[in-house]
Parts: sequence; C-alpha cells; structure tokens
Amino acid sequence: MGGLSHYLEQEGLATTQISLIREHSETIKPPRALWVPFELGRPLGVPNDPAFQGRVLLAALKLLEAPSGPVLIDFPEEAPASAPQAEPLACPISLPQEQEDLGSDEGLRQAFLREVGQMTIWHREAEKKRGRTTYGASGLEPMAAARFLAGFLDGGAPPNPRNDLSLPSLAKLASEDIKALYLEAVTARPGGAADSAGLMDWFFGQCAAGRLFLRLREVMGASTDPETRLLGKKLMVPVSQASRRAPA
Repeated sequence: MGGLSHYLEQEGLATTQISLIREHSETIKPPRALWVPFELGRPLGVPNDPAFQGRVLLAALKLLEAPSGPVLIDFPEEAPASAPQAEPLACPISLPQEQEDLGSDEGLRQAFLREVGQMTIWHREAEKKRGRTTYGASGLEPMAAARFLAGFLDGGAPPNPRNDLSLPSLAKLASEDIKALYLEAVTARPGGAADSAGLMDWFFGQCAAGRLFLRLREVMGASTDPETRLLGKKLMVPVSQASRRAPA
C-alpha cells in the first residue's frame, strides 16, 4: 500500500495508512503513515474494542492535515491486553507424549506430516461448524501444502506445483494455509477460544508444524535466492516468536 500511495498522490489524491512494520515504511517512504506497535494482522489493536480502534483510525486520518510528506508518526499507545483465557489451550489431536526425533530433518518431516493429517480431520469439523474457512490461499490441499513446505528442509528447491507463482511466493501462501488449518481447528473446539499470543505460543511451542517453521527459518534464511532468504528471515516466524529455536 505504501508504494501504491505514491501513484495516488501523483494523481492528486491525498493518502494515509497504518503501518505494522516500521522498517518497510522507512524504506518505501509513503506520503503519510501511522506506525502502530501491534501484532501483524491487527492494525487496529485487539478485537471488540471500538473506542481504542477509533483512536487509531482518527490518528491515521489526522495525518491528512500534513500537506506533503513523507510523514511517519508513531502511535503512542500499546494495544490493550486481550481478556485472559479461562483454561489452557489444548490441541484437538493426541500428540505423542514421548519426544520424537525432531532434531533430525527427517524425523521432523515425518512428525509434521502425521500431525497435518490428523489436524485436517479436525479442520473439516471446524469448517462445518463455522460454515467458512480462510484456508485455500495456496490452492493446495493440506497434505500437498505440507509436503511442499517439508521439501525445503534439505535446503534445495522442491518441485513447484504451480507454474504461476515463484517457489517463495507459493511457500508463503502454503505456510499461511497451514497456520489457518491449525488455528481454525483448535479454536473451533469447545473452550478453544484464545488470544492471538496464546495461539502463537501453542503453534510454535507445542506443534511439530511450528517447529518445522522454525527450522525453515534457518534453512530458507541461508538461501542464495533473495526472495527465499527474505521469506525465511522475516516471514516464516512472527516477531513474537523470534526468540524460539528449532529443535536440535
């Protein structure tokens, strides 16, 4: 959106935007941007807080008073904390109690594929219950998306099932689909409500999928391909989980 705003301004239309990644706005230099210190995907803060969300929107709109830019202003408030969860988040599938050999790429691959197969069953139930899903951005079925992502573990380039997308672009969409699969499955169960921070802690701390993503951050981050390297270093693992390490 920052890049698009330059073209709109050239046509005489004043623009403003909300920025979740300050470094991007510093590089793109949109005419007017309000940086907010919130989680990715939550540009207005937490859900169900219209007063706070209104303050964010008004702060962004106020930047239109600046006749020209670039203007980059920091929003002065942190997002309010979500309501505490009544009980610990539990996985809807029975994960192995004994530690699997997740330290080896092959062990991690097999654990991940088994887990996705089980989670897919619960996700179907979640989709029936909700009547909708955000899964599907990659155009791949869950097991196909899982095998595709696992194909990056050895540092090579897996076969590309879509010739209309680059491998890194498809990997990004497949990773988003896998996260949607897990999060929709676990939150649809009774008592499965959790805030986004709790969901990310569960996904990256308890699931083989999260551990695979941590490993792909290392593998892709060392790639010689700039797009793959960017995906690994910046997009596979959210900032809130950046301190985690792949199983050794």
